[in-house]
Amino acid sequence: MTTRWLTPEEQRAWRAYIAAAALMEDALDRQLQQEAGMPHLYYSILATLSDAPERRLRMTELAEGLKITRSRLTYAVTRLEKDGLVRREDCRWDKRGSVAALTDDGMRVLEQAAPGHVETVRSLLFDRLTPRQVGQLEEIFTAIGKGFQGDGGQAGGDDVPWRRRSTKPCS
Repeated sequence: MTTRWLTPEEQRAWRAYIAAAALMEDALDRQLQQEAGMPHLYYSILATLSDAPERRLRMTELAEGLKITRSRLTYAVTRLEKDGLVRREDCRWDKRGSVAALTDDGMRVLEQAAPGHVETVRSLLFDRLTPRQVGQLEEIFTAIGKGFQGDGGQAGGDDVPWRRRSTKPCS
């Protein structure tokens, strides 16, 4: 098999993506640590649970949706549990499973952190793009996301694990 090396244009695009993604993640982490006392991952867990039905998700679905390992999620949820922001529950119909549930305190913390987080995302990303570029960005990342899905499904907002699964809820 012959290696298909990147063209100079592809190499520049790849390096620009890597640099921008690292800078964005670092800035989001820094902002959330300073203003909310939590890393971006913890914020993402709270935000994902806030969008789920009854603010609950099976741990496996939460890990899949966040694209992290179950062990990394378990560690993060344990920390959020200690702070009273998330509660772990047994799955009533499947004794092997567990559910992460966003507490009222967790929702309040998320609501307090969200304005600063959104402003950071806006100032670092969307304020630097034209409306046309925003559309292109969505189109580009949707195409990339589809490449990771064998079924060619959408990678956009409707392809969220708790919206597309037909599994029973655990409550």
